[in-house]
Amino acid sequence: MEAGGLTADELQQVRDALAAGRKPRVQFTDAAGQISGQIGQVVALEDPAVSDEWVVVRFGRDELPFSPGDLRIAPKGAVPRKAAPVVVEPVEPVLSGPEFLIDKPLPVKPPAPRKSEEEVPVTAARKAARPVKAKPGPSLTVTLAYGEGEWTIAANQGAKALARPYVIRPAEALKMVSLIDMPGVQEAVDQIMAAERAEAEQQAQRLRAELAEVEARLAELGEAG
Repeated sequence: MEAGGLTADELQQVRDALAAGRKPRVQFTDAAGQISGQIGQVVALEDPAVSDEWVVVRFGRDELPFSPGDLRIAPKGAVPRKAAPVVVEPVEPVLSGPEFLIDKPLPVKPPAPRKSEEEVPVTAARKAARPVKAKPGPSLTVTLAYGEGEWTIAANQGAKALARPYVIRPAEALKMVSLIDMPGVQEAVDQIMAAERAEAEQQAQRLRAELAEVEARLAELGEAG
């Protein structure tokens, strides 16, 4: 397998394996730096539109995101490459000042053994300057709508309905629309309100005519009595 990173087909294989509950093994390429050749497990795939590093890999005790170019499918039977232990020879102390005869040599404290490359956390080795980006929270949507002669308002946070559509007065709807500096929206609202006023005037005229007929009928009945 070349060190060119994960291809689109390989990423689909990883996605299918995660969906089946498996954690596919991957190997770090030369682009991953000093952890090149080490083996990890893919535990999740994030949104590539948010960050170039969206393949979450478990390596040791860490779970960190990498770009597809940092990884390749681990060959069968591949094992992590262990770094050779570093041997530090003790250094003889250098004494300054006048010479003195010492019966016993000064004890030299051996240096603490250094951790091998395999034991170095990835966070300190490579990811200190690349923090994991936090995922944005669900979006909030407030909808003001007009239909069948009524104004309604609703609110949703992501897929969750915070407030189902309920009817509000036209005056309240006009106040909300006035806060939006969009000429096209304001013109549409003005047309709606003009049509409602015209319909209301027509209905008022019909009611006046009906009321006049009723009053004339009462007058006739009064004269007849």
